[in-house]
Amino acid sequence: MTREEIFMREAVMLSEKGMIAEAGGPFGCVVVRGEEIVGRGWNQVLAMNDPTAHAEIIAIREACRRLESFHLAGCELFSSCEPCPMCLGAVYWAQIKTVYFANTRHDAAAIGFNDSFIYEELNCAHDARTVRMIACGREEAIRVFSLWQQKGNRILY
Repeated sequence: MTREEIFMREAVMLSEKGMIAEAGGPFGCVVVRGEEIVGRGWNQVLAMNDPTAHAEIIAIREACRRLESFHLAGCELFSSCEPCPMCLGAVYWAQIKTVYFANTRHDAAAIGFNDSFIYEELNCAHDARTVRMIACGREEAIRVFSLWQQKGNRILY
């Protein structure tokens, strides 16, 4: 069995564990550095009453805690399903370079987890989105951005 199969098997096992526990949907994930799992997660949307408690988010948070880092460069992510737009965004913010996935987003849509509307919404202008997007308070907020630019000890991520 390849290392990829071993780590994916763990992600799939976590998806089943979470589903059986009724924590949320059938999704599991592991974050791997080298040959070590540094983060594990399964969907806990129902258990935590948190729409952001997806398997990938949980695993990324655990990996960051364990590695005491806000980025996971050098890590890989193994997910039982292709990451949704939110989780894909988290992958990019965490600087993970490789994602392995088993089920596709189309497989997820077939069982009721359809996020295609989010992909479509991302391409819409603000005034064409389903969620009302209203810009306000920019004058004050842009001042804080200016302070950030002037800050000598800023840490970019």
